[in-house]
Amino acid sequence: MRPSAAGAPDDARGDAGGVDPVSVGGAAPARPRRARWRRQLPGVAVALGLGAAGAALGTRVPVLGGAVLALALGVAVRELLARGPVRWSRAIEPGASTCSKVALQAAVVLLGFGLSLGQVAQAGGAALPVMLATLTVVLVLTPVLGRRLGLDDDTRTLIGVGTGICGASAIAATSAVIRARRTAITTAMATIFTFNVLAAITFPLLGDAMGLSQVGFGVWAGTAVNDTSSVVAAATAYGAVALETAIVVKLTRTLAIVPVTLALAVRQARRDRAAADHAGGRTPWTRLVPPFLVLFVVASAVTTLGVFPVAWEDGTDTAARALTAVALAGVGLLTPVDALRRAGWRPLALGGALSLAVALTSLGVQAVTGML
Repeated sequence: MRPSAAGAPDDARGDAGGVDPVSVGGAAPARPRRARWRRQLPGVAVALGLGAAGAALGTRVPVLGGAVLALALGVAVRELLARGPVRWSRAIEPGASTCSKVALQAAVVLLGFGLSLGQVAQAGGAALPVMLATLTVVLVLTPVLGRRLGLDDDTRTLIGVGTGICGASAIAATSAVIRARRTAITTAMATIFTFNVLAAITFPLLGDAMGLSQVGFGVWAGTAVNDTSSVVAAATAYGAVALETAIVVKLTRTLAIVPVTLALAVRQARRDRAAADHAGGRTPWTRLVPPFLVLFVVASAVTTLGVFPVAWEDGTDTAARALTAVALAGVGLLTPVDALRRAGWRPLALGGALSLAVALTSLGVQAVTGML
């Protein structure tokens, strides 16, 4: 078990779970299998309810988003249950754990149907140098600053991809690949949420003060603001052209999920293989190449080739957001507040430094290339 950022033992990884004794030695008896599903039901029901509530509230408060709200609701409900006379939080853990894994992986696959590589590359090609520069800055600074701040690898990786790519969606995809600790997911989401709100409020004011053009502001918001909801909120306040530009740039920037998650999957596979070799065992192929990541790439390819019906895109996007909310509600139900307190100010410091670096890099590259 690795230490957390504050030196205390961290919680188990999101996919942790030993061999199921029911499944050893052949087919499982029907009664134990039914008992296992009964243990799952309370947590699944609570996670589904909180996910639905978070998704519904997210439509009313788009700056926050359904995923963040579902996560917050999960943490709050866990605390209420844990402080009661009966430890109901223990009863919901099996089902919440299942939702945090299965729903998250399903959401990642559905996200692939919203990534048309050809269309986005054509539309956002002009802003490509800015996006590459900002992503490079994040990839370089994240490990350096994260280690200096004493943050564990999971937390700094999730904050980095959330800041450099696309907020909650990138955190969801990456956490499923690296099997991040639940506390790391919650900490990263809280950090990204904080700077999403700040960006949505301050970017229009700063853009106006600097005299940015509509296109210049759209590129700036699209490359330097994390979640799509906050990008839309900031760009809408600046103007119609800024909004159109920001959405195209943000969608193009989201494509970085594909190479980044693949690279992280390779890194995780090497770690798994080294651990298996050390223990004298073999790493299953599903750990070397996670099936849901393969399906994510296939879904993106299907959309790129024009096979996936355009009329279905809104439905799959809604389903992906809903599943992400359910998964993060499950994560919240498994995350003790004490673990978040132990993380302290360091995640915010990393998120703030990366957000500032991305914003300045975006403006700098635009100034050099004459886009402002």
